[in-house]
Order: sequence, then structure tokens, then C-alpha cells
Amino acid sequence: MATYITTDCINCGACEPECPNDAISEGDEIYVIDPELCTECVGFYDHEACQAVCPVECCLPDPKHKEGEELLMARALELHPDDSELKSRIAANNFPSRFRK
Repeated sequence: MATYITTDCINCGACEPECPNDAISEGDEIYVIDPELCTECVGFYDHEACQAVCPVECCLPDPKHKEGEELLMARALELHPDDSELKSRIAANNFPSRFRK
């Protein structure tokens, strides 16, 4: 699932710099997450970084965009083709993921 930001967002901006994929941007009224760029931090963290820093807990899994670890991992590789550390972790099947908690 891609993560989305609910209307409870207070526009604090804490989530934006935490995203390893630059998927979060300021929308008209609240911050938004591009589901095509969101990997739920698979490959980078064992949790969703935006959720971890959100003071009002408005970064939630989007039930409209259910995606598995394999798809999110492939997206991470596509978004970061020059990240040799990410490639190594994924090749060794030793990468952080909320699916592996």
C-alpha cells in the first residue's frame, strides 16, 4: 500500500524531508504523497519514516493502493538506480522493510 496523508494534516512539514523517495510535497491545503513514488520506505527503514515523525499521526496506509513488498522493493530500485548500497541490500535479501518486523 502506498501511504497517504489524511485531512488531519497540520501542514507542519515534518514528513517531507524524511521521505527517501521525495514522494511527499506540499499540496494546496495539506501535504500529499505521490503513490507512484512511495515505497513505504522498503529498502531504507523498517518503518514508514513519515509516520514516525508525524505529530498528529495522519500518514496512514492507503487501502486504495495495496502493494506488496516485492513491488515496493522494485520501485525503490527503479527510483534509485545509482544507489549501490540499496542494490547490495536487496540482492542479499537483507534490507529493512515494515513487512519483516
